[in-house]
Amino acid sequence: MRRCVNGLKAAAFALLTLLAACKDDSGPVEIKYGREACEMCGMIISDPHYAVELRGGPENRIKKFDDVGDAVTWMEKKGWGLAATKEIWVMNSEDGKTWLDGRKAFFIRGTSPMDYGFAAVTDHREGSLTFDEMRTTVLARGSTSMCAPGQDSGQNNEAQHNGGVKP
Repeated sequence: MRRCVNGLKAAAFALLTLLAACKDDSGPVEIKYGREACEMCGMIISDPHYAVELRGGPENRIKKFDDVGDAVTWMEKKGWGLAATKEIWVMNSEDGKTWLDGRKAFFIRGTSPMDYGFAAVTDHREGSLTFDEMRTTVLARGSTSMCAPGQDSGQNNEAQHNGGVKP
């Protein structure tokens, strides 16, 4: 009887391990707007119209950003590059609810939370850029003044953005 119970425990453990390994590690995940911080600058992600998620790296993890420029700059600084980044998800700036494949989206110029000046849209328009064109533009420009040097580790940078007062 004891062998049977131990066998059932081992089988249950193996089944749970198999199910965990089969879980879907793709697609965007929920962002808790107003509570989660940008991986690059540490500021709270508050506007869904400009949200970005990257999935990749050695552990296939999700990284969240408040601006596509921050995501592109972070990828470069951390050495992820396009090959190590399995997925790039950008929020449709027109509805703030629909995730778009970042590599297939188009980017229009305008305002953005960290002043890179790009917003994702579903279709090509006059003056819009492909992901690669937008990426080249962002990297040529470098970090904006909204992202202080040395604040690319995901550390919370609220004191700098709250007039030096920590919450």
